[in-house]
Amino acid sequence: MEVSGLPVELWQLILSYLRLPDLGRCSLVCRAWYELILSLDKTRWRQLCLGCLKHRHPNWPNQPSVEPRSWREAFKQHYLASKTWTKNTQDLESSNCLSLFQRRKGWRRLCVGTGGEFDSLRAALAAASPYDCLVLLPGVHEEQGEVLLKVPVELVGQGKLGDVVLLASIDQHCPTARLCNMVFMPARFTSVLYKTTSGYVQFDNCNFESGQLQIHAPGTCQVKFCTFRQSSIHLRSVALCVLENCEFTGSENASVTVEGCPSSDRNWACKHLAMLAKSCAASMWEPSVAKRDGWGESLLDPVRTCEIVVAEEQSSFLSAVSAQALLGSAQEDTEFGENLQAAKEEEYLALDSNSSDSDLRSNDEEDAQAAYKLPYQAHSLSHMLADVTYSRLQSNRLHALQRDLKLKSLQQELQQDKEAQSLANSLQGCIIRQCLFRDGKGGIFIYSRGQAKLEGSIFRGLTYAVRCIQNSKVIMLRNDIHHCKASGIFLRLSAGGLIADNNIHSNCEAGVDIRKGANPLVLCNKIHSGLRSGIVVVGNGKGIIRSNQIYGNKEAGIYILYNGNPAVSGNHIFQGLAAGIAVNENGRGQITGNVICENQWGGADIRHGGDPILRNNLISCGYSDGVVVGEHGRGLIEGNAIYGNRGCGVWMMSSSLPLLINNQISHNSIYGVAVFCHKDDTGDYLPGQEGTESFQEEREGAGGENDPDNEEKYLAARRPIHVALVELNSINHNGAAGLYVKSSEALNIIANVIHANRDGGVAVLQSSQLTRIANNSISCNSHGGVLVEAGCQVELRGNGIYENSSHGIISKGEGIIMENDIIGNHRCGLQLLQAADMKVTKNRIQSFRDYGIALFDEAKGLVQENLIFQGRSRKSILRPMSNAEDCIIQNNMLLTFKKRFDMECTLINPPARPHIKGSALGSCTAAGGQRVSSITTRVDGGCHNHRSIFCTIL
Repeated sequence: MEVSGLPVELWQLILSYLRLPDLGRCSLVCRAWYELILSLDKTRWRQLCLGCLKHRHPNWPNQPSVEPRSWREAFKQHYLASKTWTKNTQDLESSNCLSLFQRRKGWRRLCVGTGGEFDSLRAALAAASPYDCLVLLPGVHEEQGEVLLKVPVELVGQGKLGDVVLLASIDQHCPTARLCNMVFMPARFTSVLYKTTSGYVQFDNCNFESGQLQIHAPGTCQVKFCTFRQSSIHLRSVALCVLENCEFTGSENASVTVEGCPSSDRNWACKHLAMLAKSCAASMWEPSVAKRDGWGESLLDPVRTCEIVVAEEQSSFLSAVSAQALLGSAQEDTEFGENLQAAKEEEYLALDSNSSDSDLRSNDEEDAQAAYKLPYQAHSLSHMLADVTYSRLQSNRLHALQRDLKLKSLQQELQQDKEAQSLANSLQGCIIRQCLFRDGKGGIFIYSRGQAKLEGSIFRGLTYAVRCIQNSKVIMLRNDIHHCKASGIFLRLSAGGLIADNNIHSNCEAGVDIRKGANPLVLCNKIHSGLRSGIVVVGNGKGIIRSNQIYGNKEAGIYILYNGNPAVSGNHIFQGLAAGIAVNENGRGQITGNVICENQWGGADIRHGGDPILRNNLISCGYSDGVVVGEHGRGLIEGNAIYGNRGCGVWMMSSSLPLLINNQISHNSIYGVAVFCHKDDTGDYLPGQEGTESFQEEREGAGGENDPDNEEKYLAARRPIHVALVELNSINHNGAAGLYVKSSEALNIIANVIHANRDGGVAVLQSSQLTRIANNSISCNSHGGVLVEAGCQVELRGNGIYENSSHGIISKGEGIIMENDIIGNHRCGLQLLQAADMKVTKNRIQSFRDYGIALFDEAKGLVQENLIFQGRSRKSILRPMSNAEDCIIQNNMLLTFKKRFDMECTLINPPARPHIKGSALGSCTAAGGQRVSSITTRVDGGCHNHRSIFCTIL
């Protein structure tokens, strides 16, 4: 009959009454009939799949309410699974067809139990031939001694699951066997339910109660749709085994233990299992986007509302950078524009840029001042100042920043990282797929070079989900790990592997805990809502942590301590209740290219010997400081964009020795960079990092397990640094002083652009050791350019101090002011007050309406060979000192302009300062005679592009 003879709906109703063999015959009629049979997927095929007592829902146990993509395909897989155990290639040596025919001819069906042919399983096995099917009738079957399987057989329970209970310990001595639809309980004399040391065993739709399965190489197994209650599987050196769609509950130890390196002696079934694993893996990757969305909100949802408010036109480059970096490719430009406009002027109102250079002077004075304005825009740092003034980064740098900080997908990571791709595709050891581990002590325990691969499984309510130790390897893809009582994933003792695309949340300890030389790849995970840190790297732990979304954890997003040394790059770390990244107790790490925003404490927090490389990160919108370098903190902080934080951009203690180089530090609510000398009130740890987790083992052993080769390289690269360095940074539009110093130790401030901050440019309030301020551009700040309080020791050399709203320099302290250009400031160029004792030589000074140099009170020192340009006020040097004999003023020059051309040529020979080229820098010395070459040493020991000018020259 033609298919078109009846409506499709009527055909589907008629065909829904056919049995399985009849459906198969109909599908062979023609293509039209084949497609008609396929159209029964949600009716007859669904009914057949769910109606079989030996089959469970295809998405059991994790998603039993979700329909599979094809009920027919699910039914097919169930059916084929009952046949694969017979594919023993060792029995097919002569002729495949002949052997198969002979085997089928000899198959028998033997019934065991009350009313059956045999009273006991032992008696049935004694009479069984290879590949016979032993049907256990409903009831309890108990065997007093160990049962040996010497011939390949199939044991099937009749009726519903639970009708057949088998109390026995079975030892397999045959090449293959299958057990289906039974409840296994341990015999009185042992807890071992089943073991094999050579053959392949397949379990389908079984329950295991309070016992253990033992599979030893070259034996192997396939376990599908089984339940383990207080039961476990122990796999020793297994080349390849598969656990699929199983449920593990109430385990007293690990539910699955994988021990030993995968054996090279492979069982005949390994080829079949490898093909099965590859086909299932391909099907899992297809719906990855839907599954990711099913986890809940994506990273971008909370970050989109991050109010990076830059209300003035001058900082529009920040909005562009932050928008593209935070939103990545998932947010359209128009949508971001609307969000940014809505957020405008709601937060950070103090940052509204009344301090920009265009607003510093009134309209009445502009014309008059223009007549006396000396052109200084061509100094050596003018390119950095141009970016700030015009409120944008150069287009190539902006595009590079957008590209580098966009969150990558796992597919992109695997395409770029061949090692990760190889791990993701590897098939060795134990493969655990779409299983549920709940309400027990442990999930998976891997040790002694064991290997396991976990895909699409759920771990919840356990003490720990995965422990991987002793040079073992774990591969975890698309798993859900939550509400563990300790850490979710624990790696130690040189363990490794790949942890990718997992959802790790709400654990009582760290989401991922890396210790004792463990070195995993941690890629593209969501690690959030933990009661402690997101990732902890402790005790010489390593690892590559890349492209993860880490947010909402009560402690640091990533916590590095006790010589932990991971590579952390391309992550989005946000909305944590403590620091974004904390480096403590001699922790190290290379932290590059991350987006760190909206954290309650410092975006990066470095203390107690922490010595990381913090490079090219976006650190923004924090509720405290951007970067905190606490007591005895170290590290290279280079090339970061630090902006929009409610505290300081960078907060440093004077007992710390960081290198702060080439950062963009802007639009922070308080200081751009602050250096304090008082002890840290927060103690050894930030609030929320002072938990009960013990690191005593790592603390005691941290010094003894270092890799000698790595230590030697590190010490060779990390030469001693005795003076903290702030160099080549752009510090602009911050809510208070650009750089605030209240220090008890020496500090070098070199070649920075300090521009348009809402207080002074540089304020030195306490400095018992020498603070060296050299070759900086300090301009357009709302108060003075430089303030030096009484008792401070400073060296001001080679700076350009331009157009600040108050005095250029105010000094009450001691030191040297030499070869600076102090031009266009709205009050005096230089004021020496109280007991100031300064040597002021070879400076070029101009004030528009006040004195070039003003000396008051008991100021003393030497003022000589300065060039003072005439301003509107025609005032040069004011000296109402009470002890004029202690202040020597000699050989200063006053220059009056007659033509506009004279003014334009004023700062040409030498050019406007700062000068950051030439041999002059090489001769500059630091406190205690320390050479520049010593204080600018790099963590990585090299001189690269866009790094220290000093390092490049030397």
